[in-house]
Amino acid sequence: QVQLVESGGGSVQPGGSLRLSCAASGRSLSTYVMGWFRQAPGEERDFVAYISASGDLRSHARPVKDRFTISRDNGKNTMYLQMNSLKPEDTAVYYCAAEGRYSTRAVDYDEWGQGTLVTVSS
Repeated sequence: QVQLVESGGGSVQPGGSLRLSCAASGRSLSTYVMGWFRQAPGEERDFVAYISASGDLRSHARPVKDRFTISRDNGKNTMYLQMNSLKPEDTAVYYCAAEGRYSTRAVDYDEWGQGTLVTVSS
């Protein structure tokens, strides 16, 4: 069984940056699609980005495109989300997910981390 642990969340002012990490243990995820999702209070879990096993194929949701960048280091079994120009509407719990297809739907991912909170406020 694989365990996913997110880190790097916190509080930041609008316009600031954060880098989230998702470290996997228990099994190599180097052959799997991985993704980031986020969930604001009272809202559904929304797609943020996904990345192919090799890292060559990436997709970002429209609200974060050109501000967020997903990446991965298979040698470290770790995925990242670089978040720049953060806005208050980016405030949410961010989850990493693995083993999904090339999908923007949360139901297509089998493994999930516990989430890390990102708060963007002045």
